[in-house]
Amino acid sequence: MKAIRGVLTAMATPFDEGGRVDEGAARQLASHLIEHGSHGVVVAGTTGECPTLTDEEQISLLRAVVAEVGDEATVVCGTGTNDTRHSRELTKAAADAGADAALVVAPYYNKPNRAGLRAHFEAVAEAAPELPLILYNIPSRVVINMDPGFLSELSSIDSVVAVKQANDDELGPVEGLEVLAGNDNVFLRTLEFGGAGGILVASHLIGDRMREMWDVAQGGDLERAREIDAGLQPVYEALSVTNPIPLKAGLEMLDLASGRLRLPLVPADEEQRTTVRAALENAGVLAAL
Repeated sequence: MKAIRGVLTAMATPFDEGGRVDEGAARQLASHLIEHGSHGVVVAGTTGECPTLTDEEQISLLRAVVAEVGDEATVVCGTGTNDTRHSRELTKAAADAGADAALVVAPYYNKPNRAGLRAHFEAVAEAAPELPLILYNIPSRVVINMDPGFLSELSSIDSVVAVKQANDDELGPVEGLEVLAGNDNVFLRTLEFGGAGGILVASHLIGDRMREMWDVAQGGDLERAREIDAGLQPVYEALSVTNPIPLKAGLEMLDLASGRLRLPLVPADEEQRTTVRAALENAGVLAAL
């Protein structure tokens, strides 16, 4: 099993002029990310606009990314939905397509109780027992929260190995699970308590710096890690508003991918673009006009 650790970038999904998934651009972006600090990528997650990808697009995209970087990097696929049957099908398909792990979000909108949540994750795990599962706790998007105690209970499911924790208020060690930062601004906090790393967004644009933060923290130099983190805060903040809208603006500015999104998401307005540009200039990755 590949390590699910370090800088894992929640990869944006490039679209062509006709609104189709641009697999060639996705392969180029994945390669760029691995060359610039990422230990691995997550395809078809929130940042990858998974709600508007068909199953066929999602698995085809996964195959393309695995073909491009799978020999040298960890490739995780988002397979969680609010329909257990659908989540099982996607998870099995991701395993067959070569994913190293699946990221499975808590079911949204239908608001299951704890018994329903446990049954959901058990059923998904049973569909592809050889595939490691990363739970995804993001109450700001799915309404319900899985607290650390309950997450620890879910670790008894054999293939559940980690959690992407996007509830900053409850960020901390979870018995039985590796913890991955779910937001860029808490990547450092996660490293400070010995977490496994993060599933990150800003690493698209400042991946080398975030990898340096990881490397020095693993070497015990948390003071240097804090210095790096302090310098990156403006980028984190600029990208945090309605992800991935500002991210795609930044990717376009750096000529890494187009800024196209699928409705109901729309491109960044001029105010957002100005904020993103200023943050990238401040970080030294984009020349000032």
